[in-house]
Amino acid sequence: MDRSTRGENVMIKSELIAALAAENPHLTQRDVERVVSVILEGMIESLESGGRVELRGFGAFSVRSRPARPGRNPRTGETVHVKAKHVPFFKSGKELRTRLNAE
Repeated sequence: MDRSTRGENVMIKSELIAALAAENPHLTQRDVERVVSVILEGMIESLESGGRVELRGFGAFSVRSRPARPGRNPRTGETVHVKAKHVPFFKSGKELRTRLNAE
């Protein structure tokens, strides 16, 4: 159920929901959508509070801090100030890396 965008395979949230609903005919698509939304919202809330989300075999999500720094406007070359920020970080699990590199 992937679609190709710029030569890459991409699966969007609605396609994930449709695939899960097809694999679980005893659940309605609305129920599957609710479950996926609850899981993702729980992950976001955990990361917002400074926590970490670990899915064994898949990987771990965490938040990293980026310090303030001088940047450059690529159009004008002018120096600009880039504020400090928090960014999501994903580290893949061993099982995922193994499956991706299997030949």
